[in-house]
Amino acid sequence: MAFIINDESTDFPPVSLADPDGLLAIGGSLTFDRLMNAYRRGIFPWYNEDEPVCWYCPDPRFVLFPDQIKVSHSMKKLLKNEAFHFTIDRAFSEVIKHCRNTKRKDNAGTWITNEIEEAYIMLHEKGMAHSSEVWKDGRLVGGLYGVQMGKVFFGESMFSLESNASKFAFIKHVERMIADGVALIDCQVYTAHLETLGAEFIPRSLFINLLNNLIG
Repeated sequence: MAFIINDESTDFPPVSLADPDGLLAIGGSLTFDRLMNAYRRGIFPWYNEDEPVCWYCPDPRFVLFPDQIKVSHSMKKLLKNEAFHFTIDRAFSEVIKHCRNTKRKDNAGTWITNEIEEAYIMLHEKGMAHSSEVWKDGRLVGGLYGVQMGKVFFGESMFSLESNASKFAFIKHVERMIADGVALIDCQVYTAHLETLGAEFIPRSLFINLLNNLIG
């Protein structure tokens, strides 16, 4: 049963008490201190527009170890030919808006609410959230955003307006993360798209141990 939290404290119950689907707590707001405490402990917000804030820490956890990324032959060709122009933190607000508005193949509704959008723009302004963008003919056609703490990048969402644009952005982003010493990318929950790029499940206990060692 999920715990109820409020704005009087930024603390969370132990993640081992999360429901089988990963739901740990409900309530509170997306303040800077609460979000930083959540990510440090492997917890992230995930909820719909008409719901209170829900906090998750699933077991197992879907992650990517950057040095184990899988790049297909066709993607290697696109990377070599520089099919897109890649940038970092050039258009964070535009990236999150596209992630919110771009229709998915499964027609699932977006979980990026007004509150989420405003909170992550705030994190970006404070230097904690970052975006990667890919451009074609001067137009933003793909990208992703997430939170970085220590040697961990917590991926939040990505979008693509052209074939392979999000894969291009992700691979280039991982290359940059490796250069910056990032040792773990949190993908949070399973997607077939990220599985093809090398993401895998690990036990939550191992994930939390990695956070403790890599965030510091």
